[in-house]
Amino acid sequence: MASNARDLRPKVVDSEKITINLGYVDLGHIDLMVQDGFYANRTDFIRTAIRNQLDRHVDVVRQSVARKTLDLGLRHYSREDLEAVQAAGERLQINVLGLVTIARDVTPELARATIASVTVLGALHASPEVKTALNDRMR
Repeated sequence: MASNARDLRPKVVDSEKITINLGYVDLGHIDLMVQDGFYANRTDFIRTAIRNQLDRHVDVVRQSVARKTLDLGLRHYSREDLEAVQAAGERLQINVLGLVTIARDVTPELARATIASVTVLGALHASPEVKTALNDRMR
């Protein structure tokens, strides 16, 4: 019975993969700290270092978010959301620090008709066609 179970909702990725270039000496230092048990692995070290830097600057970041009127966190736009915006004769100005997702069933035409501008500090997940349609509206 369990083999027939399926998750009908797509899994939402809660992180974004990045690539960084490090010098060999820095990488060696990280490996040494991992080897000595301070961190589980290189990724654990790098995540911890990033979080520590973000914590050091939390007040500045908070002020900047408020000044730029950014929504903080995750923001999802469904086809129904955008159709409601279109029916109201309005246009969205999307300003998010975090993740913006635009549903797969949103057409490029609907996105262009309803989204005036997109500013995302983080990641934008949308179909390639929608991203192309909004390319001139991204800041």
